[in-house]
Amino acid sequence: MELNLAGKTALIAASSQGLGFAIAKQLVKEGANVVISGREEAKLKEKVSELEALGTGKAAFQTADITKPEDIKRLVSYTAETFRTIDMLVNNAGGPPAGAFEELNDDAWIDSFELNLLSYVRMIREALPYLKQQGGKILNIASSSIKEPIPGLILSNTFRTGIIGLSKTLASELAPFGIIINTIAPGRIATDRVKHLDQVNADKLGVDIETVEAQMKTAIPLKRYGTPEEFANVATFLLSDANSYMTGSAFLVDGGMVKSI
Repeated sequence: MELNLAGKTALIAASSQGLGFAIAKQLVKEGANVVISGREEAKLKEKVSELEALGTGKAAFQTADITKPEDIKRLVSYTAETFRTIDMLVNNAGGPPAGAFEELNDDAWIDSFELNLLSYVRMIREALPYLKQQGGKILNIASSSIKEPIPGLILSNTFRTGIIGLSKTLASELAPFGIIINTIAPGRIATDRVKHLDQVNADKLGVDIETVEAQMKTAIPLKRYGTPEEFANVATFLLSDANSYMTGSAFLVDGGMVKSI
């Protein structure tokens, strides 16, 4: 299978760790150039050095708070100036805080909207002029909550499903420009975010985190959490030339955890 990623450029939002960084690693191994982003410059410098040791692709970074429009503009401009084009855009953002409906005020809702949905809108808007030049790929990272709401995560359940509506609509609007857009949704992938959520549940239940993890794994047919590398493999395929006829779709990487059809 030919992925044809060598020499292409990917901009990956919120990618100094976790799923975003896992995707960056896989793309660099395939020869792509990547720009990673995050709020901490020292951490980004360290991660770029790690990426450059992996393969033939080049790596660069730009600090950015993706809730700020001016940071998004600067991030996109930097990517285009550094590598002269943008072929792939990966939208990503840290998850919103846990909480039930009555525990969350307007500020929590507004902050989560700006982080988990509006940042995606803004990133796509800024990157579109470059993606239109020769077609390209947009991949939006969401959550398994797009198919099955997760108890205690009403903010994620609400705004992640908004990503699906955005992606499905843009699939039709952007197809004439040769742009393919899809959503990828992780289930229980072994990241710091999932570990944090498991600890929140453990604290509520008054048990240790190992007990929560064991309970979670019983609900997954494969009986384990996925790895960031497994998630990145699927993302890399969706971003590659091997994916030429799937757009507007959502793909779960969850070990069979979600039971809905």
